[in-house]
Amino acid sequence: MASNLVMPKSSEKTETQTTAAEVEAGALPPETLQQPFPRIGLLVRPPFAPMEAKLVGEIPGGGGWLYEPKWDGFRCLVFRKGEQVLMQSKAGQPLGRYFPELVEALRKLPVEKFVLDGEIIILEGGRLAFDSLLQRIHPAESRIRKLAKETPSTFLAFDLLVDEKGESLLKLSLAERRAALEKFFKLLPKSRQVRLSPASRERSEAEAWMRRGATAGLEGVIAKDLQMEYATGERTGMQKIKRIRTADCVVGGFRYGKSGEIGSLLLGLYNRAGKLDHVGFSSSFTAKARPKLKKILEPLMGTPGFTGKAPGGISRWSPVEREWHALKPKLVCEVQYDHFSGDRFRHGTKFLRWRPDKAPEQCTFEQVAPVRSRGMLAEFGLAA
Repeated sequence: MASNLVMPKSSEKTETQTTAAEVEAGALPPETLQQPFPRIGLLVRPPFAPMEAKLVGEIPGGGGWLYEPKWDGFRCLVFRKGEQVLMQSKAGQPLGRYFPELVEALRKLPVEKFVLDGEIIILEGGRLAFDSLLQRIHPAESRIRKLAKETPSTFLAFDLLVDEKGESLLKLSLAERRAALEKFFKLLPKSRQVRLSPASRERSEAEAWMRRGATAGLEGVIAKDLQMEYATGERTGMQKIKRIRTADCVVGGFRYGKSGEIGSLLLGLYNRAGKLDHVGFSSSFTAKARPKLKKILEPLMGTPGFTGKAPGGISRWSPVEREWHALKPKLVCEVQYDHFSGDRFRHGTKFLRWRPDKAPEQCTFEQVAPVRSRGMLAEFGLAA
């Protein structure tokens, strides 16, 4: 059941601090991408909430699962009817204008009616290049067209929601939808830009993807229940296992450093009451990146900032009160962390990138909920 897509080879990013170029790429509030979709005559139409995954500690086994690589890209739903092609992000934003080469490639397919769920990736220099994806989120069409030629993107399909006959497959099991998806791709000519994402029912293959992830640029593995129908907007029947711990956070405020530049971002997650709680900070920026941060953050200064738990005024490491400045909760960033307990990151986090494709309200505590890894404690003689 696995496809013949070749995994890219790369080395993992080793910089400990974020550069100025990385700070600028994609530094836009997700709301700036929001636009109404035109009507399209399909049974499944945008905006449509894609099925989501629950974070777990290990790859599930025991049969009944379909395993897929977790790509480092933009989740995307593709809707096509005739000459009309619409592309939607996970947060319900139109993506077509940022990937004109994909719109053209999808429009050229001999099948003129379908809805696909998948991921947009860019391969650059033999590796997955998420930074190049962020470069596409730009207001200038001329720049987007230039980048589309220099760093063309690829759409990897992993689910079929509406088939070539225009029939909805949402109520079918994943096993049936995957079979329909593979049959669908047999109708298509080979393409470098529209591909079938690999999948396997073998847990050993999923484990191999996890081991190879450090050099292939994969985020981890997705496991899907083969008997589940497509659960739009839900996290049932779909699990994700990450190589590293990351979380999407809202930047609810910041602190200045001694030099007057940005010292740290103050991170927030939405609690069950819909309030934004302060959960930690990130200060992993180079000296050259900090002036860029200032230009990004200062225009967003203002209330409400954190509407739940707010940052304290005094650090446990310093008796001096550290003033912080509230931001409108518009920017979303992804950070890497080593430990989350109670209601916050136990240590400073590493800024990875902006996520203009994610809505602030999607940044919840569910991402950092504790996960159980069966067998790990048993190895230390601590199992109950």
